[in-house]
Amino acid sequence: MVAHVSDFGIAKLMGEGESTMHTNALATMGYIAPEYGLEGLVSTRCDVYSYGVMVIETFTRKRPSDEMFGGDLTLKSWVQSSLNNESSTEVIDANLLNTENEQGFEKNVQCVSSILELALKCCAESSGDRINMKEALTELQKIKVRYSHRDSITANS
Repeated sequence: MVAHVSDFGIAKLMGEGESTMHTNALATMGYIAPEYGLEGLVSTRCDVYSYGVMVIETFTRKRPSDEMFGGDLTLKSWVQSSLNNESSTEVIDANLLNTENEQGFEKNVQCVSSILELALKCCAESSGDRINMKEALTELQKIKVRYSHRDSITANS
């Protein structure tokens, strides 16, 4: 019961009709959007960034502050590199991949890889390149349908 993201939901501080706001960076390092940490700009896109990092942390079981990250290697770059090299099993928490058969293993890898790709869209460096939470929800629902549907097809075969 220890909070990891202290700035999640900070966009609620904005007045109605405001799209951005300046503030002091009072956030958890590794989870804050670049524009918030560097310029103090707050927007709903900052929350999306934090959400994306939290999703990556959940499915990799690594924190942005893990000792393996330093220099040019970050949690995001580590995941991005593995997805680009089609070696996502290197970053996915092994507990999520445990299954009794090869088909189940591959399905889990594909599902979690899709979720990690979505998370990377949430934490794009530029706020303009980031998806919003409605788009993230839509993508998550599509992933759920895609991989739940495969279960029912496999069960009926």
